[in-house]
Amino acid sequence: MAVLLHRLGRGAYRHRKLVLGIWLFVLAALITCVGVFGGKLDDRFSVPGTESQRALDSLSKTLPEASGASAQIVFTAPGGHRITESPYQAVIARAVTVTRQAPQVSGVVEPGTAGVVSADRTTAIVQIHYRVQTAEIRTSSVDAIKSAAHAAERDGLRTSVGGSVFNSKGVHIGPSEIIGVAVALLVLVVTFGSLLAAGMALLPALIGVAAGLAGLLALAPAVSISSTAVTLALMLGLAVGIDYVLFILSRHRQQLARGADPEESVALAVGTAGSAVVFAGATVIIALAALSVIGIPFLTTMGLGAAGAVLIAVLAAITLVPAVAGFAGTRLAPKPGSRAARRAADAEGSTGRTTLGTRWTKWVIAKPLLTVLAVTGILVTLMLPAADLRLALPDNGSAPHASTQRTAYDTISDKFGPGFNGPLLVLAETNDRTAAASSQAGAQVAAKLRTLKNVKAVLPPEPTGDPAQSVVTVLPASGPDSVRTDRLVRDIRAVASDLRATTGASIAVTGTTAVNIDVSNRLSDSLLPFVAIVVGLSLLLLMMVFRSLVIPVKAAVGFLLSVGASLGLVVAVFQWGWLADVLGVPHSGPVVSFLPIILIGVLFGLAMDYEVFLVSGMREEWAHTGRARQSVVDGARHSVRVVTAAALIMFTVFAGFFPLDDSLIKPIAFALAVGVAVDAFAVRMTLVPAVLALAGRGAWWLPAWLDRILPDLDVEGSSLQKSVPADGGESEPEPAGAGGARGNSGE
Repeated sequence: MAVLLHRLGRGAYRHRKLVLGIWLFVLAALITCVGVFGGKLDDRFSVPGTESQRALDSLSKTLPEASGASAQIVFTAPGGHRITESPYQAVIARAVTVTRQAPQVSGVVEPGTAGVVSADRTTAIVQIHYRVQTAEIRTSSVDAIKSAAHAAERDGLRTSVGGSVFNSKGVHIGPSEIIGVAVALLVLVVTFGSLLAAGMALLPALIGVAAGLAGLLALAPAVSISSTAVTLALMLGLAVGIDYVLFILSRHRQQLARGADPEESVALAVGTAGSAVVFAGATVIIALAALSVIGIPFLTTMGLGAAGAVLIAVLAAITLVPAVAGFAGTRLAPKPGSRAARRAADAEGSTGRTTLGTRWTKWVIAKPLLTVLAVTGILVTLMLPAADLRLALPDNGSAPHASTQRTAYDTISDKFGPGFNGPLLVLAETNDRTAAASSQAGAQVAAKLRTLKNVKAVLPPEPTGDPAQSVVTVLPASGPDSVRTDRLVRDIRAVASDLRATTGASIAVTGTTAVNIDVSNRLSDSLLPFVAIVVGLSLLLLMMVFRSLVIPVKAAVGFLLSVGASLGLVVAVFQWGWLADVLGVPHSGPVVSFLPIILIGVLFGLAMDYEVFLVSGMREEWAHTGRARQSVVDGARHSVRVVTAAALIMFTVFAGFFPLDDSLIKPIAFALAVGVAVDAFAVRMTLVPAVLALAGRGAWWLPAWLDRILPDLDVEGSSLQKSVPADGGESEPEPAGAGGARGNSGE
């Protein structure tokens, strides 16, 4: 792989105008496709094969209003008045007339018809139904509902609008993300000591991100893509794109500082650091693509979309970086005597000065056992809240407090009970395809459901377009994300066989709440197998890279500690509400159901990234000197600064998405930012050196028989470094295992 990448880097350098032209042409073509064919994003959550989804699919044909999008206008009378007073009834009637004329509206249910007037007669709800899904609702239809609500406010009522059509959607790019990129640029300037180098590092990353996003949006007309998938692809593409460019460009500038020819230097940088970039990117791609095996469409598109963004970031790093470096030529070389030149010399150990990374590593390994115990103890403590992890999908109850949908949600919960925001639909279907038999069976089902715990109300059965079907609406006493509501769904399904025996009707629980519960349960069931696959993959890959048993086990344990600590902090902040007001978290409750799997997939690749860049230098020093403890210190000198900068950039990019008022993105951004910080600084830069110092020579041991059967990935490009010296001279290649980073089990 290193030799192939070396040739690719040299070719991109020599044909830089062609390479840059191809990238810009592809980007322009993709943007054109988005402009011409761009489709709407689809934020539906579905779980094919589950009871709730099958029933919902059936209702989409027989009762589209029950499975389509919905909206609500909540009317509240002024203090001292009742909503049932004649003037206010007239205001509501006018609002109903206006909403009935709104585009795409299939039906409007008045408060009196549905009985949705609060017990204190101060609040009423108008319910609007659509035959189409939220993604297909036109802006003009939503604006018409808002206009009707504003008109009622002018006539003296307080109003708020809610429902699925007001759920958060769209790609979010705002000041916080721009600030994140600006901070990343600042970190690059400090790292390189050059504004030119920092700008040239950011340019390929931004081109790659733009191409990745445009490519994903161009697929929207043909594939169901959610706004969360687009935002996650943007977040990951930006973070890893800048990091991957940083790794390659920093190696290139170090070699230029030693007087290497620019062409040969960039080729060698792509062959060595680029090999690690390809390896790290491949692990992220594999982990994200593995989300498709869970069988949930929105998670599949999310994983594949993010994996595609990472793939393009890798391609940009190994092709655009050498091309852009070709335009800069020797101008990227640190000036003699400059701070950047001194740093490059310090990294090589030629100045005799002790770098900050070296001092930190020496301090960490001075008492390695104490370091291991302290770091492990802190991370295990942070993990403890994760034992109380509850998963659910967010709804309008997680929206910002100032939003109209949150106001509507809270008002409904307060005046009608929390279960009104998450009704359950029970589809009853008889073999006797007559309306009379269906109505009788529906009434019997409704009577039985009223006897179950946590049921506040059961509405009369509603017929559908199929005479054998009826729909019974169950209002739980608890909210949509409550454990008690989850238990009620299980209780209803548990009595299905008894109901079939007594009424002759088969029942299925569906509706948005039931679908969300099924999604969360499917993800909960998939979590441990997914962790096992990821950890097993990390053990195998790192064993092949470092020819060691200790390093893979240590890396896997460190990865689990990072994930556990991140989930623990997420539970403390988003579920328990610790520091929620300080951090601007609008709602405490269950964690977004797909967050743990996304966190595991992304953090796995990033952990492997940092592991390779840190430990490869230590492995190379060990192979050359045979001094186990000193190799940890000398190896860290090469990479600590670059890994620190990479972690700071990634943390900043992820943290830049945290201020978004999006109940899906906010906890994911928090988890990824915290996970990167914990994994980079607590695990890779502290725990890893301490463990290697404790293990001594045993850290690099691998049984001879296992060494022979494992393929040599040569991620560090050790054979390439010996065959192509950094000064541009040519020499005969040596075997990859001859004193290089691979080593053997006898060392």
